[in-house]
Amino acid sequence: MITVLSGGVGAARLLRALGEVMDPSELTAVVNVGDDIVLHGLTICPDLDTITYTLAQQNNDELGWGIKGESWRVMEELASLGGEAWFRLGDRDLATHLYRTQRLREGATKSDVARELARHWGISTQLLPVTNDDVATVFDTEVGRLNFQEYFVRHHHQVRVHDITFEGAQSAQPTPEVVDALRRATRIVIAPSNPLISIEPILQVPGIREILQERRNDVLAISPIINGAALKGPADRLLDELGHVVSCVGVADIYRDLIGTFVIDEVDGQHTRDLEQRGLEVRVTTTIMADPLDAHRLALEVLR
Repeated sequence: MITVLSGGVGAARLLRALGEVMDPSELTAVVNVGDDIVLHGLTICPDLDTITYTLAQQNNDELGWGIKGESWRVMEELASLGGEAWFRLGDRDLATHLYRTQRLREGATKSDVARELARHWGISTQLLPVTNDDVATVFDTEVGRLNFQEYFVRHHHQVRVHDITFEGAQSAQPTPEVVDALRRATRIVIAPSNPLISIEPILQVPGIREILQERRNDVLAISPIINGAALKGPADRLLDELGHVVSCVGVADIYRDLIGTFVIDEVDGQHTRDLEQRGLEVRVTTTIMADPLDAHRLALEVLR
């Protein structure tokens, strides 16, 4: 069994690629919930939903989020009324959030809802929120404190960040299913997600980091930084703003006590020696998954 620590788009693409070269029912995603937000009275779980839609082949590839074939009548009407419409939710996507909110009010957990939605879409990969407790990624920025979606969507991640905190993480509990998936996995993979705001909220939940430390030789990470830049999102800028080296080496240093194997892109092959001196097994391959053949190659390298 392979267990993948997962953020949004990068993790979704990796999980899709892995599911094409192995039995997807032997694949488990432990998913970040620090991005979750309650908006319009609805509980929204962006990373869980992006992964669900991608594995169901329903993701809106044009936008990079939401469901394909969307309409926007509700948001358009809300904006015309003067309501909060900066966080755009498509009409089909709204059904997911309405359902989740209904089930939570009935006493279900986020884990229950993730399982129900996966079953609805015919997904055999196990999708597990790292915790059913509330965790919020909060940014201390030049314009004040912002929650994740305010920083990422409302401000288009264009404001300078001084610090990041994970409210609720230290009092949260990993679900028993998450602990079991990490302990039973033959390999644990850290997806090429943003290490500071997609993976770190998972590691902040008590017990998760310790399991990876214990199993370091079985843990593989894929660098989301290629040739000193992120393919998507603010990972490179956040690394710089918070004092990290903006390269695959900087990412390896963040994960240094957690991983035994590190996968980097071919364009970063010159960093192999530096990484090996840090005690890592280094694998060099394509890590860009836009082309299905490249995604296939990366998935095989992860399983090798």
